[in-house]
Amino acid sequence: MKAETIKYSMGPLTAEGALVYEEKISGRRPAVLVAPNWMGMTDKAIERGKLVAGDRYVVLVADMYGQGTRPADFGDAAALANPLRANAAQARARIRAAYDTLIAEGKKRDLIDDRRAAVGFCFGGGNVLELARDGADIAAAVSIHGDLKTAQPAQKGAIKAKLLVAHGAPDPVVPKADRDAFEAEMDAAGAKWQMLVFSGIVHAYTDQGFDVPGVAGWDEPATRQTYALTHQFIADAFTRCL
Repeated sequence: MKAETIKYSMGPLTAEGALVYEEKISGRRPAVLVAPNWMGMTDKAIERGKLVAGDRYVVLVADMYGQGTRPADFGDAAALANPLRANAAQARARIRAAYDTLIAEGKKRDLIDDRRAAVGFCFGGGNVLELARDGADIAAAVSIHGDLKTAQPAQKGAIKAKLLVAHGAPDPVVPKADRDAFEAEMDAAGAKWQMLVFSGIVHAYTDQGFDVPGVAGWDEPATRQTYALTHQFIADAFTRCL
């Protein structure tokens, strides 16, 4: 599977994402933007992009921080992610730049058709929801153990995408109050959404090898079910079955 480094403009910054696709597959495929967790563009993020892409999609793994800006630890990640969490306009501009790059690069290589979606994890889950709030022309946006709060709630009628949120019920990073507020926001905006909530599952449950007792931890069944539902949800959104 090919993972091609792609540089693109993100306001005053140069971003460095990864275009991921299976070279052995012929024909055009859907374009899916993948937004990584708050550690940004890492080898693990690219591997996640490959996992999402498979033989189904052409993926761009988004860079939300800019070329050469890579967190060394969680403290660095928080210092980079939290200002974007507080500034929805900036977050939307950055994730929109990644999305536009995916479409431009996919068309240039004659790899993509007209189907579009976005998938994000943790901080990246919040990013793809901001893309949807911004009115991006995508069929589906999937947030997996992602941020649900926003500094700029969606306007009524703005969201075109069908939304799927997968979450752990006792997740202390994004607690039930955030889920409740998200539901109210989406209903007020007239969005079409679904939520899968796992009992006993905490934050970052798809991140194998990451374990902070009581806060975050990998769970294989929840991971497997989430990926399966994600692919089915996107397929249904593409065929307008949702």
